[in-house]
Amino acid sequence: MINKVILSGRITKDIEVKTTPSGASVTQFSLAVERNFAKQGEERQTDFITCVAWNKTAEFIGKFFSKGRSIVVIGQLRTRTYDDKNGVKHYVTEVFVDEAQFTFEPKAQQGNGYPTEQMYAPKADKPQTDDFDGFTVFNDDGVPF
Repeated sequence: MINKVILSGRITKDIEVKTTPSGASVTQFSLAVERNFAKQGEERQTDFITCVAWNKTAEFIGKFFSKGRSIVVIGQLRTRTYDDKNGVKHYVTEVFVDEAQFTFEPKAQQGNGYPTEQMYAPKADKPQTDDFDGFTVFNDDGVPF
């Protein structure tokens, strides 16, 4: 069975890392992810997805990310239920984050102390190509496809 979720979006509020009584670090945050399509004449809709990260992943996210920052998370979709104090059953769906990665953001959107475009290799003057029986692996933009 496969249960893998990959999301790219923006964090909706500042990250708060907590420590459980057993000493594990945990953070829960909401990720705003725009849908890939919009009805004609309408703006794209946004989904707000709850994410949970534990231990080193939680500490990494808490240290390097904050409200409004773009992030890529890779994890698993999990569901759970709980009964509130009134006996009402609630259903929760959340992404358990296994990995978190920086995304490239234009310089105008970056804050101090965050990665910049200097972390990425400069674009080559001429795209690299490998010809396999006349098929070019890289297009004119230097992007594989």
